[in-house]
Amino acid sequence: MNQTRIILVDDHTLFRKGLAELLEQSGQIEVTAFTGNPNEVSMLLHAHRPDVLILDLNMPGIDGITLMQQLRAEGHTLPVLILTLSEAEDDLARALRAGANGYLLKSMEPDEVVDAILRARRGETVVALAMTAKLVRLYDQKDQQKGSLLDSLTPREREILTHLSRGESNKAIARSLDISHDTVKLHVRHILAKLNLSSRVEAAVFAVENRVAPGGGRDT
Repeated sequence: MNQTRIILVDDHTLFRKGLAELLEQSGQIEVTAFTGNPNEVSMLLHAHRPDVLILDLNMPGIDGITLMQQLRAEGHTLPVLILTLSEAEDDLARALRAGANGYLLKSMEPDEVVDAILRARRGETVVALAMTAKLVRLYDQKDQQKGSLLDSLTPREREILTHLSRGESNKAIARSLDISHDTVKLHVRHILAKLNLSSRVEAAVFAVENRVAPGGGRDT
């Protein structure tokens, strides 16, 4: 795979420049642009066409989650990773529910951030190791409600949900199941609606936490 091209958005100049240098030292990441101005991001995306976008959570005037939602509304579909100091469960929940592809902490080692970026490019959901217990607790809170929601899925929807939990794209799922890409998209929309979820990330987490197995029931 070629170098993964990223844009880094963070309002702290020293951190932004330092992280860019560390990421590029890996030889696997090319920082095509970085900025501390959220208003420049849409223009930079059009100009550089990166593989992954990294957004600081707390920036003057707008937070990274709101900015991500605005970019999604403009039609930008690339993976977005939130990079932050915040270990608050509420921030993690808000980011994932809004459709972020990952939640990283600024305390992570550079090689961990590189690995997360590469995995996000492959379509995986990535969450800082320090946040995984909070992630489990977050979704455990809805366990009883989700158990009944799970029963509403058809066998095919369960099958597709299992593929989502592996971080597979719609195209990959279509190939695996020998169905059309549009059919997969329709099933994913139905899955999100039935489970009261708003993103593929949430669906993937749901599947992992509920040990969803194709055809019905759970893995034991």
